[in-house]
Amino acid sequence: MASKTASMVICGAGYAGLSAAYQLAVKRHVSDIVIVDPQPPLTLTSNKGTEGYRTWWPDRTMMRFINHSIDLLEEAILTSGHPAWLNRRGYAFFTARPDGAERLRQEAQHVASLGAGDYREHPGAIPYQPAPPTEFRDQPVGIDLVLDADLIRHHYPFLRHDVTAMAHVRRAGFFDSWSFGQWMLEQVQARGVSVQRDRVTRIDATGGRVRAVHLASGARLQTDVFVIAAGPYLKPVARLLDIDIPVVNEIHAKVTLRDVHGVVPRHVPLMIWNDPVGLTWNESERQHWASSPDTQWLLEAMPAGVHCRPRGEQELLLIWTFEDRAMETPVFPPPFNPHYGEVLIRGTAAMIPGLRVYFGRGHTAQVDGGYYCKTPENRPLIGPLPVAGAYVIGALTGYGLMASQAAGDLLAAHITGEALPEDADEFMLSRYEDPAYLAKMARLDTASGQL
Repeated sequence: MASKTASMVICGAGYAGLSAAYQLAVKRHVSDIVIVDPQPPLTLTSNKGTEGYRTWWPDRTMMRFINHSIDLLEEAILTSGHPAWLNRRGYAFFTARPDGAERLRQEAQHVASLGAGDYREHPGAIPYQPAPPTEFRDQPVGIDLVLDADLIRHHYPFLRHDVTAMAHVRRAGFFDSWSFGQWMLEQVQARGVSVQRDRVTRIDATGGRVRAVHLASGARLQTDVFVIAAGPYLKPVARLLDIDIPVVNEIHAKVTLRDVHGVVPRHVPLMIWNDPVGLTWNESERQHWASSPDTQWLLEAMPAGVHCRPRGEQELLLIWTFEDRAMETPVFPPPFNPHYGEVLIRGTAAMIPGLRVYFGRGHTAQVDGGYYCKTPENRPLIGPLPVAGAYVIGALTGYGLMASQAAGDLLAAHITGEALPEDADEFMLSRYEDPAYLAKMARLDTASGQL
């Protein structure tokens, strides 16, 4: 059996594992790190999202965490020399309901008070300005609430005619996560980090501490530090240490639609419809769906939150959390709802009527996605585990790209013995043994901060 020595082994080459390696090897000069993953880097779930980031959180702890992560992301992207990889177009929530404007006002004021930045209402003393399509430097933060329907339609004329209000989250947008991820990979490899295509099968934790990691190839890596960054495989990998991690995996998908008719301009923010939706079907379709218990749900009211954004020269990314099937062990490829493509097109058309031109074309859209690995209160797990030398960075459900930099930074601080932020214990597995935290957790839920 081949045996090598490593200062640490990171299980997982997704955004969490690479960000941890970047913070350790590049920012803190830790040497001799090995990343192990049976898949190529950034290919299991890290390349399946909408690449968004946002300061829109109903949780002060998560707001501080994400703000710090965006700071680190901006710093790294400027270091890369490719500032165009990141924009600050924002997230824009729209409503047409009579009570929708007041609901958006209350949500925006609350989120702003938690650390998103200033709250501004329009019409007001400061004119509303849309965001530039490619720049994030010297752009406003905070939230703009626009209550002038004519002003909204002026800037976003493709929206439905009865839209009444918009909340525009300004420190938000999307980025080229593949290019940035490849840059991180190059940076860590240049600092000597080794990436091995292999699978962790056993961990030697004799005497209650990590001593070696065994791989499917037969290789043995002698190490004192083992980091679980296994994404949806977090739970089974932790079982190798006889540790039970309280997470589930929810299937989430997105649709990639070619907007060949140019319905949605290329420069707009990520756009979210904040009202429930009833899908539009013709009479023949309605009768067909009504005829089977398996499809009758297509005729029911659907939840708020369908959203989309442009990508590249022609594509639209569509996503909508209207189902959240959970399982402990992920299956790849995930079993997506066969109607997902058509439902997403029709749901998004409730916000952007011009997309009706694609009705009946759901089967031509690309459906992909992965799993949200979630804790009960939808906060991540970052820090030491009960076995000495074992750490976790995971459960970054639905916000892994935007949270990965702060997650890697916090994990690196734990490993290197640096001073920790005051709320670091709220991300550790041991939080579930703290009565005070459990009381706080009762006020959160598995959808906290999720769009």
